[in-house]
Amino acid sequence: MQDYVESDILTVSEITREIKFVLEENFSRVSVIGEISNFKDHVSGHWYFNLKDSDAVINCTMWRGINNYVYFTPQDGMKVIVNGKITIYPPRGTYQLDVRSMKPAGLGELQAAFEKLKAKLEAEGLFDEEYKKPIPSFPKKIGIVTAIDGAAFKDMISVAGRRFPLVELLIAPARVQGSGASESIVKSIEELNKRDDVDVIIVGRGGGSIEDLWAFNEEIVARAIFESEIPVISGVGHEVDTTIADYVADLRAPTPSVAMELATPSIDDIFAFINDFSYNASNRIEEILNNAKESIQMFTGSYAYRFPVDLVRNKQQQLDYAISGLSRNIDSKILMLDGKLSLLAQTIESHDVQKTLKRGFVLVKQNSKFITRASKFVNGEAAELRFYDGKIKVNS
Repeated sequence: MQDYVESDILTVSEITREIKFVLEENFSRVSVIGEISNFKDHVSGHWYFNLKDSDAVINCTMWRGINNYVYFTPQDGMKVIVNGKITIYPPRGTYQLDVRSMKPAGLGELQAAFEKLKAKLEAEGLFDEEYKKPIPSFPKKIGIVTAIDGAAFKDMISVAGRRFPLVELLIAPARVQGSGASESIVKSIEELNKRDDVDVIIVGRGGGSIEDLWAFNEEIVARAIFESEIPVISGVGHEVDTTIADYVADLRAPTPSVAMELATPSIDDIFAFINDFSYNASNRIEEILNNAKESIQMFTGSYAYRFPVDLVRNKQQQLDYAISGLSRNIDSKILMLDGKLSLLAQTIESHDVQKTLKRGFVLVKQNSKFITRASKFVNGEAAELRFYDGKIKVNS
């Protein structure tokens, strides 16, 4: 039996430090593929989980701040590829993987996560028609949850201006892609629900890959839409794209532009309705009066009324006066409605930007935004002046 001199004997801490140095020096950058198990999102913001295959398991940690760059929520059973380094946790004498980045092992993993969450929420009843809130026909204010610098937002503004210029749009800016996007969307939905003047919410963004749209497949976004007291229209991606948000929303639109079309009435349809109503109401009133007159004439010509001719004629004359008065009142009412209709048409026409510009007004645009106050104009930066007959760029 070999004897060891006292200088060869190591403490537990010393041998652990030696092992820690060797492992961390030789495995400072590793990529590992495996299946997630025992995933835990700690209250501290750190993630703790295991990565396993058929023969082995390794403990993993991903610190708060680092995990903010993961665009999806990891789930048990999901196969992922992680990058990081091997470290030793001295208090337990175990080695673990300090994860610096994570991505799904393939699109199939994201699709599996999508189907799993869809089945879960469907079983809970979040997709049921009985919970769908009706969309108002004439909204006064529409809340929009999207990226303020995205093309989808500009498209929705254009559609609203064309279809129903009287509506007010309230933007609740949100990140719609990448890390933190789902939390940003949830926060914007909750902020709009704190107001009492928003009639409907549109949640959306333009098209993209399944990774780009993944924020709208997160459970927290689905539950925020379901719990919204304000009706929600989803308009995510292009027509072929479908997200969990689409299933939970009160109404699904294939694109953001169509979402705005569904949220707003057409001004042409409104005018057509008013014209039809006025025409049909006048004809119906005239028909009622004629029927009443015919009925009275029939009764006054009957045998029972043939002898007291004077009495009948007096009543008939009174009726003629009443009918004449009623006709005058109806004509006055129709004239008043025509005046209101003309006033409404003038009000809508006054919102035409081109006509405003034609009167000599100018729109000032700087950094892709219209300047509405002198205090918001930035001296030294280029600006664009929009007149009725063209645009002028000014380099301040």
